[in-house]
Amino acid sequence: MTTPRPATSLTASEARRIALKAQGFLGTPNRRAGVRGILRHLGAVQLDTISVLARSHELVPYARLGPVGRTTVEYAYWRDTHAFEYWSHAACILPIEEWPHFAFRRRAYRNRPHWHHELPDGAYDQVIKQLRAEGPLTATELGGAKRTSDWWDWSGSKVAVERALMYGEVVCVERRGWKRVYDLAERAVPSALLHDDLDDTECLRRLVRLAGESLGVGTRADIADYHRLKAEQVDAVIADSGLVPVTVEGWGKPAWADPAALETPPRGRHRTTLLSPFDSLIWERARTERIFGFTHRLEAYVPKPKRIHGYFAMPVLAGGHLVGRVDPAREGRTLVAKQVTLDGAKAAPAVAQALVEAATWIDCTDVRVERVTTPELREPLLRELTRALA
Repeated sequence: MTTPRPATSLTASEARRIALKAQGFLGTPNRRAGVRGILRHLGAVQLDTISVLARSHELVPYARLGPVGRTTVEYAYWRDTHAFEYWSHAACILPIEEWPHFAFRRRAYRNRPHWHHELPDGAYDQVIKQLRAEGPLTATELGGAKRTSDWWDWSGSKVAVERALMYGEVVCVERRGWKRVYDLAERAVPSALLHDDLDDTECLRRLVRLAGESLGVGTRADIADYHRLKAEQVDAVIADSGLVPVTVEGWGKPAWADPAALETPPRGRHRTTLLSPFDSLIWERARTERIFGFTHRLEAYVPKPKRIHGYFAMPVLAGGHLVGRVDPAREGRTLVAKQVTLDGAKAAPAVAQALVEAATWIDCTDVRVERVTTPELREPLLRELTRALA
């Protein structure tokens, strides 16, 4: 691919601020649009089974809007057909209007020759029949999610309904007790959107454009990672996506930006907050290191003796920088910071503010700090916490 000569050069600081603005962390949030506005702004919100302070899809709007009720979050995603769950960056909640643009992925699944789970004869038709008669239903209600207690040992009905989900004949319309609730796409998706008319090129062009808008500015790898596209898929459409080539100080690779993000220098108030490890601001490790000089790694699946920052270490965003980490837990009405890492004493007020805000959101009245990785920073942090709690 021949990249056009960039007409715009950005400093590293400008690129960082553009990225923060695009992700909803710089400037006044649109509270009227609320959680649904955040979803459409980001284009995808990742789901994950881990719940510490809250589940990740709840933490994402909280980080941008501040305290927002968990019931409000769930209602915004799932009621009145505003969203659907599908495979994007990972399992994600997606705005319902993007249904047509995932036709390329549904077609790819339908043409997939090999699967990890065998589909029993007749199971697919039976699931569709049952959903048509009784839906929406969970896998348990369809006949059982698993054959044994092993998480990978799916029942025939679970294999069938997940296959139908990937094909687009079935939609996950909500999560109930973290179980997927399935219904037929013909009922769940508005009729004007329920089609696979767009060819692969049209789908990819749209998703590349959306990724660029959600990132503000990114390399090819950044843009591809957002909806887990292949590099060659990005290359095939980026010239026609509406994104513009730019150079960014210190990046060393070609980059593209949302032209709207370049029109006005991003200004406004920076959010101070705890970030979910699955927040789209920090999805891609190389990008996070490039923009923030911060190495981010989820350690939940790392053996405990090898963890450095903790099971669910949440980066702390303040002043447009990542200034530390908190590995949280909850005991009754106390938010417990099991381990805190600070980027120097100047980070203490921001980390204290982020902890107290998070505690208030989850209805905790106290904050307890167990370990600070740099012992001499413990007292400054505790002083700031005392002030913030007063």
